[in-house]
Amino acid sequence: MRFQGAVIREQGVTFGVVIVKSHVLQNSFEADRMISALMPAFPGMPVVLMAQDYRGVPTYYGRRDISRFMAGVPLRCVPWREYTLS
Repeated sequence: MRFQGAVIREQGVTFGVVIVKSHVLQNSFEADRMISALMPAFPGMPVVLMAQDYRGVPTYYGRRDISRFMAGVPLRCVPWREYTLS
């Protein structure tokens, strides 16, 4: 599986952010399953999912404190890169 994501270190917390389709965030079971599947790419880190609506406005799913923090971070400031998870 290939996906776009980023590792962010902020205020003593290191976490992963992964871009997903918006339908993933609409179902908490599917979102939690996706986070579990992605954890090997971000060992020992919490993972937050991000999807954009048709206007490009991001929505986050995952740990509440990280999701709130990410809501204030401009997407252009996130160090996105492509990951491969087999």
